[in-house]
Amino acid sequence: MPEADGRTAGPVPAPEPPPLAFLSGESSLLGWGCRRRLPPGGADSLGERVARFFAAAPDGPAVVAGALPFDRAAPDHLLQPDRLERGGRVAGLATPAPAASGGAWRLVPRPSAAAYADAVRQALARMAAEMERPGMLAEGALTKIVLSRGLLARSEGPIDTVALLDRLAADPAVTGFRLPLPAGPGGAPRWLMGATPELLLRKRGGAILSHPLAGSARRHADAAADRAAGEALLRSEKDRREHRIVSDYILDTLSPWCRRLAAPDGITLSRTRTLWHLGTRIEGELRDQAVLSATLAAALHPTPAVCGQPRARAAALIREIEPEDRGFYAGAVGWCDASGDGDWFVTIRCAEIAGDTARLYAGAGIVPGSSPEGEADETAAKFGALLDALGAGDAARECPP
Repeated sequence: MPEADGRTAGPVPAPEPPPLAFLSGESSLLGWGCRRRLPPGGADSLGERVARFFAAAPDGPAVVAGALPFDRAAPDHLLQPDRLERGGRVAGLATPAPAASGGAWRLVPRPSAAAYADAVRQALARMAAEMERPGMLAEGALTKIVLSRGLLARSEGPIDTVALLDRLAADPAVTGFRLPLPAGPGGAPRWLMGATPELLLRKRGGAILSHPLAGSARRHADAAADRAAGEALLRSEKDRREHRIVSDYILDTLSPWCRRLAAPDGITLSRTRTLWHLGTRIEGELRDQAVLSATLAAALHPTPAVCGQPRARAAALIREIEPEDRGFYAGAVGWCDASGDGDWFVTIRCAEIAGDTARLYAGAGIVPGSSPEGEADETAAKFGALLDALGAGDAARECPP
């Protein structure tokens, strides 16, 4: 039908998808453009840098958002968007969400499951030797380490990151995210994407919340088998011990900032579409509600859920055993506004995306009593959600990573 000026109305262009996005069953934060980048630095200076940024009263949205790498000393990547939308759950950025990439996939484990199991044996031997050494328990012997491995997935064509985000965020138990990273070789765009089930820190005024997860089991299509797997995980002494290391660490770390801090429900079962987890909901009230969520997140990061305990000893052994740098995997993603409120999540169930390539990561917590083959199987299960969202699930089932 012609318009009033005689022109023919054309199709309404689709809205530009937000480069920066956090989507959960409860809320969303979407950002377009980059007005400023927060001066990069390590985790120890994050709170101070964010405070200085907001003290300068910058124009534009009063939010910084982005990613912290696993290595506390490595530079983070946070930015202030040009335009921001915060609100309820977004129904979808692409409707309906197709597979993130069509065609065949080539999967290359880095390292293989067998090599990863050997690394687990090495870590268990190191832990046993430390615990047998006189006085080492009192001095901080290694009681848990989280070892990870990667999976390089290459498609026949470019990966559709908008469709991938929609598929990842379809699970109401996770927070799907897409964040721009510094460009790769030749200026190629890079993205950090994932579907994390683990809340590191949420702050609203003086109220804070953390929901650590540690201890996992595969879910099953058969309802009875699935229920049995969850109940077995909840009863597992090894997994409960692994989980308590994480929840105790978070309680100890947050306690100096809080007038009240508790885990009223204790250890409970938590589930995503592919995995059961042990979780503990930790709630607190800050002594000073002006403390930034970025400050608290940086103090917690990385927790024993992705590193180990003691943190420094575990991180050193991770650098020694793992063949590749983790980059932003097992770091933290999130946002902080000028009032100090914010949401921060542990960067798991994630991948770095560039063109036709996705570099996936998965890890497992190793404690005395861990099975090397069982931990390798756990990492394979943790690749599942991303592989299915990418459209590479069939390739993984034909040749398990």
